[in-house]
Amino acid sequence: MKIKMCGITIPADVAAVNEVRPDYIGMVMYFPKSKRNVSAETARRLLEELRKDVKKVAVVVSPDAEQIAEIGELGFDVIQIHGQTSDELIESAHLPVWKAFNVKDMDMYPHYQSLSNVTGYVFDAGEPGSGKTFDWNSLTDIDRDGRLFVLAGGLTPDNVRRAIEQVHPDVVDVSSGIEYDVVGGVQKSGKDPEKMRLMKRNTAAWQISGKSDN
Repeated sequence: MKIKMCGITIPADVAAVNEVRPDYIGMVMYFPKSKRNVSAETARRLLEELRKDVKKVAVVVSPDAEQIAEIGELGFDVIQIHGQTSDELIESAHLPVWKAFNVKDMDMYPHYQSLSNVTGYVFDAGEPGSGKTFDWNSLTDIDRDGRLFVLAGGLTPDNVRRAIEQVHPDVVDVSSGIEYDVVGGVQKSGKDPEKMRLMKRNTAAWQISGKSDN
């Protein structure tokens, strides 16, 4: 069981990642609508401070060829694609692709299974980045073909063990679930190191026990 901690935006996040050591981190790029969006220059600076043994995932929405090329130049290991992108762009990318799905476009899953450069699938809620879960039972009949099966959407330290028990993903992907709580209507920027540590502990605890608390 591996962990991806997504939505890294500031140096303090990287410092926490370097301590907690998840398997993957994610940075949202070319999507200004997201509060977690970072520029290419910010991504470059953050990546320079990141541990070399943590894999780097660029999270993008309907990217074009220029953006895909820049992601490779920045030193990312994987491109996670939401939205629509041509098969030609996916197959010509110089990095492996994780194709993201949500409850609205799950019918496209068989199509992307036919693309050789798609090395993983990310299953997310109807509103990616919203911090909402979805009905995990909808993944029961998904055909697993040996590529990475990544579960996202509203995961937290409190529900991750139940999610693993029910879905058995290869990777759990968390973003809003490791951010600071809203206090007095204000939310501190970046990730909460304590929640990151707890997420890692709870995932590891499931692997040791082989079962959830529920």
